[in-house]
Amino acid sequence: MINTIYGKKLGMTQVFNEDDRVLPITVILAEPNKICQVKTKETDGYNAVQLGFGTIKEKKVNKPMAGHFKKQGTEPTRYLREVRVDTASEYAVGDKVTVANLAEAKKVDVTGISKGKGFAGVMKRHNFGGGPGGHGSHFHRAPGAVGQCATPSRIFKGLALPGHMGCDTVTTKNLEVVKIDEEQNLILIKGAVPGGKNAVVRIRLAR
Repeated sequence: MINTIYGKKLGMTQVFNEDDRVLPITVILAEPNKICQVKTKETDGYNAVQLGFGTIKEKKVNKPMAGHFKKQGTEPTRYLREVRVDTASEYAVGDKVTVANLAEAKKVDVTGISKGKGFAGVMKRHNFGGGPGGHGSHFHRAPGAVGQCATPSRIFKGLALPGHMGCDTVTTKNLEVVKIDEEQNLILIKGAVPGGKNAVVRIRLAR
């Protein structure tokens, strides 16, 4: 069984559990993922299946991708993702992966692209404390001294400095599955997951 499904993050809400306690919930729409290609060790060097999901108009599919879908004999999809499997012979093009595959799941790992924050300073990016806030101080939000003396006369690699923040592939592990709605293809997960609204996320059984 494929233990992974892709979906879109719809947003966050809250529900009450059996003890009447409020739980923060992330709602993920995971429509059936269709197998568009099966890769085997003999033909591709490894075993994997290619999952397609999301609707797209045929006129918006470029020629290389249209040829790929035509060769496999499947309808075009907006997104394609690959999942490694142990035995590729168990799967066939056209099979579908649904939220029912995770019906018994208690914990899942969710992977997504974090929200982009642009260029950020050390206080926002690395949680530095900063300097005094008084007017007489000339040290407020700067990183402080980072250089060395004549030996080694350079800045060490790996220092926490200002720079681009966000837009990273982030995995949040061991999130609790609160509910799975097979009719509406919804997965309700306790807590926050990486990415903004409508971001593509991967849901996988926790290891």
